[in-house]
Amino acid sequence: MQQSATKAWQRARLKAIAALSLGLTMLLGITISIPAFASETPSLDKITERGTLRVGMSTFVPWAMRDKQGDLIGFEIDVAKRLAEDSGWKVEFVPTAWDGIIPALLAQKFDVIIGGMSITPERSKSVLFTAPYSHSGVQLAANQSLAKGFSTIEDFNSRRVTIAARRGAFTVQVARETFPKAKILQFDDDAQAFQEVLNGQAHAVIASSPKPEHETVKHSDKLFIPFNERLSKGNEAFAVRLGEEDKKAFFDQWIIERTNDGWLSERYEYWFSTLDWQNQIVSGQ
Repeated sequence: MQQSATKAWQRARLKAIAALSLGLTMLLGITISIPAFASETPSLDKITERGTLRVGMSTFVPWAMRDKQGDLIGFEIDVAKRLAEDSGWKVEFVPTAWDGIIPALLAQKFDVIIGGMSITPERSKSVLFTAPYSHSGVQLAANQSLAKGFSTIEDFNSRRVTIAARRGAFTVQVARETFPKAKILQFDDDAQAFQEVLNGQAHAVIASSPKPEHETVKHSDKLFIPFNERLSKGNEAFAVRLGEEDKKAFFDQWIIERTNDGWLSERYEYWFSTLDWQNQIVSGQ
């Protein structure tokens, strides 16, 4: 009886999705492709019959990690649990090595990847992406003394400015494109790059979020974030198998609803802009 009610609710919800205007689907910055036949739900029916949503993910702070009791916590864990709860399902997490996560999805080891996966043209050849549900990217953390008063890109785009970055990372490309006049110092890892700025040897450090935000919280007496917007913005989405249009449409609608009510933003800010959760995990994770 409960499964029948859940299926009916899912079908009604998908019909509503099909009726959404393009203006609504553009609210996340991309066009969401929603099938006109959204009343057919073979992929969703399988999940409902099982009663459990199987989620593929990899551990990576603060997306997904183990707390001191060994339980999974993190932004992705919150997202998957809320999705399952709203849909009337239980949730089962399937930890998977990142380099094998797409093959595991295609091999039907789980129903969906919810793991901070960015949308790329290459990945789109293998999987079907939903609308974005989070937007990470690249950010700058600056030395409070050396960069005092700096608040614009032009302030840092000077031959007198030194910016630290991790060698070989995408952040080096972003730094060179955004600050072509600045001197870019490259280090073997992010820790060395941040230490250079903490020591007053560089004006700023550029790195993938949430590293700049977290380090600024840890060293609020020495670092600050000069920009309200990230220098480079990514789009993370759920990934399902090609052809699973009903599942994608269902997840798209959930993402729209949780975006509109502010829940996704609130959880993202908690995990990426604060360290209020840090005492839950083992140091060094």
